[in-house]
Amino acid sequence: MNVANAVKTVVAEIDPTKPAANMRTVEQMLRDQTSERRVYMMLLTIFGVIAGLLAAVGIYGVMAYSVSQRTREIGIRMALGANGGNVLQLVIRQVLPLVAIGMALGLAGSFALTRVIARELYGVTATDPATFTLVSLGLIVVAIIASVIPTRRAVRVDPSIALRYE
Repeated sequence: MNVANAVKTVVAEIDPTKPAANMRTVEQMLRDQTSERRVYMMLLTIFGVIAGLLAAVGIYGVMAYSVSQRTREIGIRMALGANGGNVLQLVIRQVLPLVAIGMALGLAGSFALTRVIARELYGVTATDPATFTLVSLGLIVVAIIASVIPTRRAVRVDPSIALRYE
């Protein structure tokens, strides 16, 4: 854009009926041409983050509710001599198969839907292993945390109170 005035002057000298207006750099032209796709991808990213947060909150809610429903069972186990580590281990062992089933279904569904966005991705494939791995590990961590927090809370409750819990 430093030479824009000089170019306008030269063009006016060659053909005064052809004004050199609306001069832009290549970067500006490319930005204008790709602006619609950038907005589309930004919206897709925002919706993806919101979907991830909703999934995390949903997993946490379901796991926390499931463990809270077992407060009485945890109280009985504690009254019979189980320690907090044993109860926590039991809950985690029961949660992991549910998480594995959810991951399998979720990964199958996401692999099936990758064709929808494949043409919109640049520099990464639609079935990027790193992305699938990180998202899966993140949701597994959320599920484990979601079951550990209420379990620890239930383990801290006095067994006699937990036995009366309804």
